Amino acid sequence: MVMTERPRSALIGPVLVLATLVSSIISSFGAPLIPTVARDFHESLSTAQRSLTVALLVGAASSPVLGRLGDGPRRRVTLLGGLAVVTAGGVVAALAGGLGMLLVGRGLQGVGLGLAPLAMATAREELPQAKVAPMIALLSVSAGAGLGAGYPISGVIAEAWGLAGAYWFGAIVSGLALICVAAVIPSSAGRSAPNRFDWAGAVLLALAMVAALVSVAEGTQWGWGSPAIIGLLAVGVVLFAAWVVQQLRAGNPLVQLRLLRHPSVFSADACAMVLGVAMYMVLSGVTEFVQSPRSGGFGFSASAVMAGLVLIPLSFFMLISSRTLPALVTRIGIRAVLTMGCLVAALGCGFFAVFHGALWQAFVMTGVLGVGLGTTFAAIPGLIVQSIPARETGSAMGCYQVVRFTGFSLGSALTATILAAHVSGNGQPTVGGYTMVLWFSAGFCVLAAALAWFLPARSTRLTPAERLPADEVRLVEQTDGDDLSS
Repeated sequence: MVMTERPRSALIGPVLVLATLVSSIISSFGAPLIPTVARDFHESLSTAQRSLTVALLVGAASSPVLGRLGDGPRRRVTLLGGLAVVTAGGVVAALAGGLGMLLVGRGLQGVGLGLAPLAMATAREELPQAKVAPMIALLSVSAGAGLGAGYPISGVIAEAWGLAGAYWFGAIVSGLALICVAAVIPSSAGRSAPNRFDWAGAVLLALAMVAALVSVAEGTQWGWGSPAIIGLLAVGVVLFAAWVVQQLRAGNPLVQLRLLRHPSVFSADACAMVLGVAMYMVLSGVTEFVQSPRSGGFGFSASAVMAGLVLIPLSFFMLISSRTLPALVTRIGIRAVLTMGCLVAALGCGFFAVFHGALWQAFVMTGVLGVGLGTTFAAIPGLIVQSIPARETGSAMGCYQVVRFTGFSLGSALTATILAAHVSGNGQPTVGGYTMVLWFSAGFCVLAAALAWFLPARSTRLTPAERLPADEVRLVEQTDGDDLSS
C-alpha cells in the first residue's frame, strides 16, 4: 500500500531525527570500546585507538563530500547511500576477525558523521517554513542526546554480547533508519540542477589527511626521525598545498576556502579546530583511564558501561550551556563568551590532571568541560555567519565542518601518540601518560582562548542585503550548539 502524502509529510521530521540519532550513536562507539578492542584483538591501547581515529578521519573527509553530493536533487539518494554505507560498516566490524577488518568497518561507519547536516538540509527543503526552525533545533538536540546515549548503550551491549554485539546493534539501527528514509523522505529530483562535483578536491583532501594523521598516530612507534614518518609528513604537506591551490582554482570547489579571507572566519575555524583536538583527547584519555585496572596504581577498573556514563555530563552540559548563549552574548559580548568558554574547558582538563583519585572527579571534569565546550561551539557558527554575506553561509559552514572533524581526528591520533610514548613494563600506559594527555588538552583550550580573545568583532562591513537576518543567525547557533559531538 502506498503511503499517502499527508502521513508521509508528518513522518519526515521523526525519520530525520532517527537518522541524526544513528549518526551520533554510531560515532560514539569509538572511545568507550577502545580497551575492549585492545583486549579482544590482543593489541596495545594506542593501536586500538585507531578504531576511533579512522572513523573520525573518514568523517572529516566525508562531511564536505556528502554535503556537495547532497545538493539539490541528489539529497535523498545521498542520505540513503550514506546510511547504506554505515550499515555495511556495522556488519563488517561485527564480523571482523582482526584489527584490520575492524578498521575497515569503523571507517565505513565514520561516514555517518556527515549525515546530520544532510538531515538538517532536508528539513529546510521538505517541511513547512513554520516547522523548520523547531525541527532543526530538535535535530541538534538529537545529536547531543545520541552521543550521551551511545556511550552507555555500547558499553552495556559489549558487556552482554561482546564487541561484535555492539557493532551488530549499530548495523541494525542504521539499517532501520535506512528503511525509514527510503519509505518516507520524498525525492527532490527535478527541483534544481545538480552542481558539478569536485572529485579531484575530494581525493586530494582524503589523501592529505590520511598521510598527515597516520604520521602523527604512528610517530612514536615508527620513530619520529624515521624515513617513513618524514616521508608521510612531507607527502601530507605537499598534498594539502596542492588541494588548497586546486580549491582556489576550481569553479565549484569542495570547500570554499576564499571565505578564509575574512579574519573572523579564519580565527573562528582555527579556534574550532583547536577545541576539537582538546575534546577528543579528553574523550579518549578519560574513558581509557577509568577502565585501567587499579592494580596498576591508578584507574578505577571501571566497566565499559561506567566509562560511557562518565561522559554523559559532557553531553548534558554541552546541551544546557549552549541554550544560554543568547543571554550571555547580550550581557558580555561574543568575544568574552568564547574566551570564557575555552578557559572553563581548560579548567576542567586541569582539574582531572591534578585530582584523579576518585571516580566522581571524572564526572565533575566532564561536566565542567561540557559547560565550556557547549558555550564555545554554540557561539562559533553564529560568529562566522555574521562575518560573511548570506549567500556564502553554506560554503562557510562546510569549511567549518571540515576543520571540526580534522580537529577530532588529530585529537584522537595525538592521544595514541602520547600514551604510546608513556608505557610501563607490561606495555600499558602509565598515569603520567594520561595526565600529559589532560595537560595537553588544557593547553589547547588556553590556545583556543587566545584565538577567541583576539578574534575580530567584524572582519568586513556587510551591506544590509548581504547580512544574514538575526533569526537566521540564531538558527545557525541553535543548530550547531551541540551538534559537534557527533
